[in-house]
Amino acid sequence: MSTRTHRSTVRSAVTAFSLLASAYAQTTAPTPGQPARNDAPLGAFEIVGDSMVSAQQMFLGTADKVYIIDKTEANPATINGHPAWASEFSVSKKGGRTMDIVTNTFCAGGNVLANGTWINVGGNMAVTTGGAKADDQDNGGQPYEDPDGGKSMRMLTPCDDGNCEWNLFGQMTTRRWYPTLETLDDGSLIIIGGAEWGGFVNDANQNNPTYEFFPPKGNGDPVDLNILANSLPANLYPLTWLLPSGKLLIQSNWKTAFLDFKNQKETAINDMIGAVRVYPASGGTAMLPLTPANGYTATIMFCGGNDLQPDRWTTDWDIAQYKASTSCVSITPDVSTQYQTEDPLPEGRSMGNFILLPNGKILCLNGAATGVAGYGPQDWAVGESYADNALLAPAIYDPAAPAGSRWSRDGLTASTVPRMYHSTATLLPDGSVLVSGSNPHADYTVDNVKFKTEYRVEYFYPSYYNSYRPQPQGLLTQLSYGGPYFNVTLTKQDLAGDVNNVKETTVILLRTGFSTHTMNMGQRFLQLNSTYTGNSDGSAVLHVSQVPPNAALFAPGPALLFVVVNGVPSVGVQVMVGSGQVGEQPTTNAVVLPDPSIAAAAQATGAGSGSSQHDGQGHDNAAVRVSLQSYAALLVSGLVSVSLFAALL
Repeated sequence: MSTRTHRSTVRSAVTAFSLLASAYAQTTAPTPGQPARNDAPLGAFEIVGDSMVSAQQMFLGTADKVYIIDKTEANPATINGHPAWASEFSVSKKGGRTMDIVTNTFCAGGNVLANGTWINVGGNMAVTTGGAKADDQDNGGQPYEDPDGGKSMRMLTPCDDGNCEWNLFGQMTTRRWYPTLETLDDGSLIIIGGAEWGGFVNDANQNNPTYEFFPPKGNGDPVDLNILANSLPANLYPLTWLLPSGKLLIQSNWKTAFLDFKNQKETAINDMIGAVRVYPASGGTAMLPLTPANGYTATIMFCGGNDLQPDRWTTDWDIAQYKASTSCVSITPDVSTQYQTEDPLPEGRSMGNFILLPNGKILCLNGAATGVAGYGPQDWAVGESYADNALLAPAIYDPAAPAGSRWSRDGLTASTVPRMYHSTATLLPDGSVLVSGSNPHADYTVDNVKFKTEYRVEYFYPSYYNSYRPQPQGLLTQLSYGGPYFNVTLTKQDLAGDVNNVKETTVILLRTGFSTHTMNMGQRFLQLNSTYTGNSDGSAVLHVSQVPPNAALFAPGPALLFVVVNGVPSVGVQVMVGSGQVGEQPTTNAVVLPDPSIAAAAQATGAGSGSSQHDGQGHDNAAVRVSLQSYAALLVSGLVSVSLFAALL
């Protein structure tokens, strides 16, 4: 053997074994258990605690901690000698601590980086009592002494030990009030739009029709965005999604566009139909689940809002009594730029949050039947609210149901708490939904008003909540883009006594997003590809692919991982998607999954009793066999790939 050939062989072997070692380096999460209770009021809301600050902005930071952000105002809760404007809420303890967040976060935007750090940017000028402009913008002035937040950038790395805090870390290139943030396929953030100073809607004198990145890209200068220049005045918090194609879909007022941000190329596409969805019309929006069945093709749904034309966004008429739209539409932008009509809402709704549930359905809650987001001193305002007729009853949308019957209220009970402007909601790991906020006022107001500043926290319990939850073993703590599959063991009890239930069992990756102003920025649902091996004792092994090798399908960063059996989700495990670092994400081809199979005895009986392949501790030897098959495939792939490369040397 020549020296060159020998070296090639060594390089091949080393590379292959490095790949194998990398695969084995993946760690498994603790087996999820059961929720703290199994007697929750199903389909209903329960008041569980106090948010300490009004929940204008909110996100799930750890499995137990929800972070809440308000604007500068006179909240009774305090910190460091002044009213608090941020808090940390423990899901398990139903309470928490106030936090010090610096500069006015009024109508800021937020999202998460690939490393799990949350970023909150922009806001409004320094204010005094009643939201009036403070004389001292640098220091804030009395009584709040909270500086101007228009260019601020704040960061938080969530924690469970009470030692994490918000920190300022720089400034954006320009002022942004009502900006949108979306996590990109390299785990960085794009920051889009906003206004410089504020008002009910935007105008040409303060419009900021640009975008920038964090961390900065190129020369760091903001880049012009035509759609925001052409969609005044209702162009704040433009609705934005990263598409599987790697482009962004941006929807603002009646306009829609693609943005190829890597090449700074913008393409206008078809106008929105039916209604304005963006703030302050504030329709509910969500990307529908990305699944193997739909080829991981993105469809985005928009519901509610109103049909006001640009010249009607004024405050010289009673907009609070203007009926919200029932219209629902969708677009599948990587396939067609045409909007399609969908089943309408049960009633017109403005400010309705859409929350993706792990069973693939969408919860619609909060908002009003008339009016829009916003507040002001006009005599027609309801107190100060620009909306009226709170909608307390939720509804659930099932995208898998036949057209004409996708919305349902079966088994649902109304809330008792109006959730108007500045309300928020987020999914929790146990599958319930935390709801808080509502503050259509310039400052803290609780007396003699129809819609007061709200601090009550509610949990909403979907119909699956009290069911026995699957307790999957073998979920990973970090997922890659492509590579070897992993194996998840489910017991007979997990499968509700019938091994055949594994056939429809799904593994769901879900990012809950940054909730504010009827949006959950970054919210996304992706079903991992999987097959199964059913055992004769009624247990089964799921063979689960990693995230498909395209980071634009599901941007890197933290997310929840669920296993769903018969529509009942396990308690979600927090996982890291991708490398855990900002930058181009490594991708590899997905290892082919084993063919699905169920042991003959189990197929005949629906469960079977006993198996020599099961070790009696919830671990099946089938999992070991297919796991070795997965890693063997990776090993062979590495040897073949590197050997082919070496042959070219």
